[in-house]
Amino acid sequence: MSGTQSLNFSTEAATGAVECLGQTFSSDQARREHYLKLLAARLKEPEFRKQEGFPQGTDEAILAMSDPPYYTACPNPWLAEFVAYYGKSYNPSVKYSREPLAIDVSEGKTDAIYKAHSYHTKVPHLAIVPSILHYTQPGDVVLDGFAGSGMTGVAAQWCSTAPDSYRHEIEMAWKKEGRAAPQWGARRAVLNDLSPAATFMGANYNIPFDVDAFAKAGKKLLQSLEQDIGWMYETLHSDGKTKGRIEYTVWSEVFSCPECAGMVNFLDEALDEESKRVRDVFPCPHCGAELNKDRLDRVLEARVDPATGESWKRVKFTPSRVVYSVGKSRYEKVPDAADLAALAKIEALPLPAAVPTSRFPIEDMYHGSRIAPKGFTHVHHFYLPRAAQAMGKLWEKARAYPDARIRAFLIFMVEQAIWTATLLNRFRPTGFSQVNQYLTGVYYVASQHAECSPWYILDGKLNRLAKTFRAFKSAPNVAVTTGTAAKLPLLDNSVDYIFTDPPFGENIYYADLNFLVEAWHGVTTDAKPEAIIDKFKQKALPEYQHLMQRCFAEYQRVLKPGRWMTVVFSNSKASVWNAIQVALQQAGFVVAEVTALDKVQGSYRQVTSTTAVKQDLVISAYKPNGGLEDRFKKSGATTESAWDFLQTHLKNLSITKARNGELEFIVERDPRRIYDRLVAWFVRHDSPVPLSSDEFLSGLRSRFPERDGMVFLPGQVPEYDKKRALAAQAPQMELFVSDERSAIDWVTDFLKARPSTYQDIHPEFIKQLGAGWKKHEARPELAALLEANFLRYDGAGEVPSQIHSYLSSNHKDVRGLEKTDPRLIAKAQDRWYVPDPNKAQDLEKKREKALLKEFDTYRSFTGRKIKESRLEVLRAGFRAAWGSKDYATILSIAKKLPEETLREDEKLLTLYDLALTRTEAV
Repeated sequence: MSGTQSLNFSTEAATGAVECLGQTFSSDQARREHYLKLLAARLKEPEFRKQEGFPQGTDEAILAMSDPPYYTACPNPWLAEFVAYYGKSYNPSVKYSREPLAIDVSEGKTDAIYKAHSYHTKVPHLAIVPSILHYTQPGDVVLDGFAGSGMTGVAAQWCSTAPDSYRHEIEMAWKKEGRAAPQWGARRAVLNDLSPAATFMGANYNIPFDVDAFAKAGKKLLQSLEQDIGWMYETLHSDGKTKGRIEYTVWSEVFSCPECAGMVNFLDEALDEESKRVRDVFPCPHCGAELNKDRLDRVLEARVDPATGESWKRVKFTPSRVVYSVGKSRYEKVPDAADLAALAKIEALPLPAAVPTSRFPIEDMYHGSRIAPKGFTHVHHFYLPRAAQAMGKLWEKARAYPDARIRAFLIFMVEQAIWTATLLNRFRPTGFSQVNQYLTGVYYVASQHAECSPWYILDGKLNRLAKTFRAFKSAPNVAVTTGTAAKLPLLDNSVDYIFTDPPFGENIYYADLNFLVEAWHGVTTDAKPEAIIDKFKQKALPEYQHLMQRCFAEYQRVLKPGRWMTVVFSNSKASVWNAIQVALQQAGFVVAEVTALDKVQGSYRQVTSTTAVKQDLVISAYKPNGGLEDRFKKSGATTESAWDFLQTHLKNLSITKARNGELEFIVERDPRRIYDRLVAWFVRHDSPVPLSSDEFLSGLRSRFPERDGMVFLPGQVPEYDKKRALAAQAPQMELFVSDERSAIDWVTDFLKARPSTYQDIHPEFIKQLGAGWKKHEARPELAALLEANFLRYDGAGEVPSQIHSYLSSNHKDVRGLEKTDPRLIAKAQDRWYVPDPNKAQDLEKKREKALLKEFDTYRSFTGRKIKESRLEVLRAGFRAAWGSKDYATILSIAKKLPEETLREDEKLLTLYDLALTRTEAV
């Protein structure tokens, strides 16, 4: 079907009829039953379950989570059909052109939709909307293979449901930037994640439901819970008559004094009642010894496991405070005898059947060594007896609701109590509003726990969810699948745009953290294909890089040629950053821009150094159009194919960028950066690079216009010149000197501006060699660097044009003098300058020969590790070995290098990784 048809995934007429994927059903329930029956049959097929990334769970558990064909808690069999039915086939004759776009990934973190359900990390939908509006049209298909909580789907729908105030704000901002008005209207979204917990969340964020029916059902659920277990949360007021409602009970860990072995209630002894802060030092209540938390001995108390009946030891907790309400007033007290009796009565009750008793994969978890010694090895261990009763009842009642869609959203609501109800929920004594706080991204059992009542957690949440989703008005434009992003059930060239926020290194251990929620569903993540760095799962940086490369290769397969992908990057390690860049390039993407939000200035800056990755970055990359690939297959690695790539690449780069009202230097238009992209392109195609660096730079000047050190297509120049004429000054490139190559680039820029003597250059050069210098990179001597890469005028013959031009413009006393005038010669003598292209090529050949000669010393090195090396030598040697298909030399030298040397240089890492791949393939 055409992409211009109705945007509804399924539509319901007044008669109750429902249309879905070209079929008509009598009701939505009939639609759901039809597809559940088909999914049940697929789950019985052994090959279906053998798919990589298939979650672990019974057929019944997977079916209970799913709402096909909208959502399946396993690989979605209808995903390709969804895209084919509603999307538009790739048509190379349709013109499409976009520039890269920078976004603020923190925008919208206070929005009600963003806060409707917590997740370990997520980019707010309001931060994603501008990208979708920029890169797509209404009806286009947007993909997120690491969808997490489903914000990309929400953003795709927000393009249609956004309120007028938001639309006006976006339109005014775009108008101010000189851009055409956005095309409002819903986009289709395909969401994938490895985690069933994440996809269930994403599905419920995006699949429509009757909000009023949910609000009524949620209210009845909490009322029913009150009737069943309300007595567990009653306490007597100070008057001894009035019953209060417990909001939360504060539990304190009990330690042992190292001096007298007396029991120490941590909260009672360490809390300063006036400041409501925990003191660093406090006395033992028994012997008066000065204590701090590090000196205390942990106490493990023997308990009976409520699930197995076997003996079990866990850190000891005791109730310390009860915070309760009477009417609208809140009070605090020490637990009395009645409170303790009630807790004892509750503890004697059997564990509810709904509470999962799954064992954590402790041995394979980063957090395993933190929780197991404290006695937490199974899911139910994290719940105190009363919390277990409450959560079991909540889950049971939500799962029993008759309407499937309302049932799913009730579970979506109840899920949000799963973490808060555990011993992971810390008590923060500095304010009542801060008790519902567990540390995100970690299993951490604090010494003070706030055991909250289910109504304290969910009463307000229920009202906020109803209000939020009434305003959101989602439409069924999203399909959700559960599995690995390395194998998506989609056709080639079928997706219009990709927005993705993948795992970065060892920032977050998603599979481990999602286990707690997934255990309640009975469907857990297959962690084998999870793209993270995790020593407990034997996944180091190389494994992470290869997993990410597979995922990016799959993105490249399904994305239409000439279209864009936005990748959000959040990791401060240069090695992880390089792994991502290499994975992107080897997958066939070309990076067009990398930006970061300057939160102080409120503006974006381009990223020029891998050593400065300290904040969220946004990578804009494109899949080259089909014409370029077809021409390359026919012509191979020729000079013309190099210039053909450059034509395509320059077309995809921003023409101008403004920052704080001033033009910004576009890093990707720098000739040196362009050459790096060219080399990566040919290496990715397993082809020799047909141009040396200086041949490229020489040809570049004769083929393409240059403005302010940036290269453009002829048709782009008028627009740049127009903006440049309005700017106060020319844009300046920020250059961070971190190795020999960047040092050469700095000297080149310095000498282009003013040919100078060694004495003039040296003080400025030394200033550049600061803390950013790479650890294992040898620091070059300026004299050697000048000798190898530049020319010095010794006073013989006429003054070189470069020096003559500079002196004539900047020194009045020699202005207008001929190049052979003795006064000019005296002024010019001993100045270093950048050679013209012809002489530069001769210098380049001489320099390359010297670098390869030094590389031979690395070959013959017999020690364990080369502690200090020259990156330029290694790069030259790796390039030469790659060109001659001598992969063994690359691999043998790599073994001699510190891991940081290899992993923190994108060029070395690319050639090493490809050499490794070629060797393994033989």
